[in-house]
Amino acid sequence: MSEEVIHSRIWNERPEPDNPFAAAQCTVSGYDVYGDLLGKASWIEYLYLLFKLEKPATDTTRLLETLAVAIANQGPRDHSIRAANCAGVGGSTSASCLMAALAVGAGQLGGAREVFIGMEYWQHCGKDLELWQQHISNPPRDERADVWPEMQHPPGFDPHGASCSTPVKQTLQALVACHPGGALAWLEQHREKLENLADCPLTMTGVAAAAMIDLEMTADQGEMLYLLLRLPGAAAHALEQREYGWRKYPFFGDGLVLTNDPGPLTENSKKNHS
Repeated sequence: MSEEVIHSRIWNERPEPDNPFAAAQCTVSGYDVYGDLLGKASWIEYLYLLFKLEKPATDTTRLLETLAVAIANQGPRDHSIRAANCAGVGGSTSASCLMAALAVGAGQLGGAREVFIGMEYWQHCGKDLELWQQHISNPPRDERADVWPEMQHPPGFDPHGASCSTPVKQTLQALVACHPGGALAWLEQHREKLENLADCPLTMTGVAAAAMIDLEMTADQGEMLYLLLRLPGAAAHALEQREYGWRKYPFFGDGLVLTNDPGPLTENSKKNHS
């Protein structure tokens, strides 16, 4: 009988001599994870290695790390964090909070799919402003409309925004400092022209899409990374709101009326319930 083999370009294992189900050595793209990388490589360097199967250059590490900080927590105004907060304050499990954040943060309005489509725009238009104008005026249609509905706005731009927000401009400036001369630098130079073409301001997803292009990620990789890198803020906010409880959550308090509210638990009531 032939031996079952898992095919992976990312990971390779050598089993322990006394246990074929336990690994003695684990390698990623030729690097011994627990022998060469542990204690030497940073989280961001290892993350890049997993996706690209090569060690990042110093400026690439700075670029990815700066992007990771910028999008790690976009605050409770962010839709995905709001979803995690709702799960947390409702007493859902930690996994449910993160799944709520992923589900909402996967979409086409400030979500990872918007980054994916934005990267496709970059791949098609590059640094050609005329092509951007054509693409924004006549956007391509997704062949799988049953999975993703047609975009209602140019990807990377806020259909409800009045002007480009300060954090977006600060993030773009910081990323350009890490990687001058690429898509990010062109975006900074032509931001206002692109905003006029889109008739709405640039957003963090638009900046992230350009950053993923400069990181030489594919659109699929950029989408996945954007989902992953936004989870820290969702996790922290969900834990905070779980601690506060629904009484202090502004989106539930006025909508819930208890006809027989027992009030907060006291020490005596806790003993009676036990």
